Amino acid sequence: MIQLRNLKLQYGERFIFRDANASIGAKDRIGLIGSNGSGKTTMLKVLAGKEEIDGGDVDKAKYVTIGYLPQDGIIVAGKTLYQEAESAFEDIISLNAKIEDASHQLQQLDTESEAYTETLELIGTWERELENHDADKLPSRIEAVLHGLGFEQSDMVRPTSEFSGGWQMRIALAKLLLASPSLLLLDEPTNHLDIISQRWLENYLKRYEGAILMVSHDRAFLDELCTRSWELTQGSLHIYQGNYSTYEAQSSVRKEQLVRSFKSQQKEIERTEKFINRFRSKASKATQVQSRIKALDKVERIEIETEENTIAFTFPPAPRSGQVVIELENLSKSYGDLHVIRNASIRIERGDRIAVVGVNGAGKSTLAKVMAAIEPFQEGERTLGHNTILSYFAQHQADELDPRDSVIETLEKANSGQTNTQLRTALGAFLFHGDDVFKKTDVLSGGERNRLALSKILTQQANFLILDEPTNHLDMRSQDALQRALSEFDGTFIIVSHNRAFVDRIATKTLEVRKDGLSLFPGNVSDYLRHVEQLESDQPVNPTNGQVDFPKKKPSTLSPKERRQRRAAMVAELSPLKKRSQELESKIAELETEQETFEANMADPGFFKTGAAAEAMRQYDRNKATLEKTYEAWSQASDQLAEKEATL
Repeated sequence: MIQLRNLKLQYGERFIFRDANASIGAKDRIGLIGSNGSGKTTMLKVLAGKEEIDGGDVDKAKYVTIGYLPQDGIIVAGKTLYQEAESAFEDIISLNAKIEDASHQLQQLDTESEAYTETLELIGTWERELENHDADKLPSRIEAVLHGLGFEQSDMVRPTSEFSGGWQMRIALAKLLLASPSLLLLDEPTNHLDIISQRWLENYLKRYEGAILMVSHDRAFLDELCTRSWELTQGSLHIYQGNYSTYEAQSSVRKEQLVRSFKSQQKEIERTEKFINRFRSKASKATQVQSRIKALDKVERIEIETEENTIAFTFPPAPRSGQVVIELENLSKSYGDLHVIRNASIRIERGDRIAVVGVNGAGKSTLAKVMAAIEPFQEGERTLGHNTILSYFAQHQADELDPRDSVIETLEKANSGQTNTQLRTALGAFLFHGDDVFKKTDVLSGGERNRLALSKILTQQANFLILDEPTNHLDMRSQDALQRALSEFDGTFIIVSHNRAFVDRIATKTLEVRKDGLSLFPGNVSDYLRHVEQLESDQPVNPTNGQVDFPKKKPSTLSPKERRQRRAAMVAELSPLKKRSQELESKIAELETEQETFEANMADPGFFKTGAAAEAMRQYDRNKATLEKTYEAWSQASDQLAEKEATL
């Protein structure tokens, strides 16, 4: 269907493509893979005819149509949502307009005239074409695609100018799917989709009649859909059969074979060069020497691909928190008349690893901001647990960096208290080396800005991480590094992310955010999706709100008296443990306050000139030892309390 022949594209001294060859078949599902800056988006633009190449050819059959979805930047206005989606069917709209015009003309013509007969025949031809296009099914097709991508029925008549950037990209995607080109070029199609819409898109693309070439940093999405993988690396295009996971295994084998071939070739070249140098001056060997010189010149030298740098870091050790890290009770949040969160209640405990899901607009990012105390709320309670130290990464944090600041200045303003050397070490872990730290943030790429925003987390010690879309603009290698760091983190975290493969490997619970509250499920996001699909197939849907009816708990068989007796027994067992935990917490608070006073005094150089300095230092050391023992005792008491509560 499409053939790429010896594509060449060069920016300065850097090759984007160097003799790239590949083909795209009519039903291909291809994942385009490579690190940030390797040329993936450029490849899509070349195929879409939006980027010129320096050499080579893109040959395609005359019947081939191509649809291209960029990462962002598409804005439409002037029509309603339904009308904009309908514009994907230009041929059908044109036929309807022709039929309508011809019908008006027909009313003015003499029924006995030749013109009347010809016009009638034209209308019949056009109507048959409409039947071939299944024009009568268009309304249902349009609404099915728009609903699948998350639009409500009430959105159909809304002007497109009212929709935000992410929803504008959904409109563009809907139009592409409805137009059904021979080849779909999709650049990060899941960036603006929630988990539910992603799942719908996966199923839709599995049934798609044409070919698909896509760029995505979502490993699960690529694994579900792709049957071939193209890898762009350092100007070379490598073709693999299979999905992303298969590509990873095959790529590793290919690179090992390349290294072996390179070493073998270098040995042969070395032997040949030694022969040439040894016998160059001997007339009897002149013919052999010249022969080997010519053979050496013809050798196609194997080049080893240099390993691309990737971030490598670990989070600082997490101070031990209380058993309860944070608790929300009946919390509600509004922006004016817009109710975003209602009656949200959740208790997050030490060691929880939670993925947050929900449709766009359900309030996931708002919930993260409320937890992080970035946003106020109107009703309910937010209670931080004992010794909870949180660190928050905002979804658009990379976009909010001050363009006037350099990389190092950005970290210095985070007020972490770390030295310049410590800050530069943290930046080095995120690939900011040498003079890179003096670059202004406004010249950084999207991936670099996100890495810089993430590096701020490393400069602050925390035991509760709140991360809102941390993988945006991160390539696969950087995602893997962040995933490894989170899996080794010994604190608690909650992550808002549409990247299912990223959170599936590290999350042990899934929090569903809805307009009417929260639900916490055991298991990762894939487990949650299977749970929802099972409920949708097995459980009736409440027509008043469209929500799935969850199975209800079985009523208790205990009598009221037995329930009172059981509650009394529980209180009796838990009371001494709670009292012990509270006493230790109070003692810790007193010691910490006293230590803070000592530290404030010791910060004054004049303090050490007083006679009380020596005794104060001894007391400070005694307090420190007592504090460590008290922390250990409190930790054991908290664990005992949690175990007893779970048992009861």
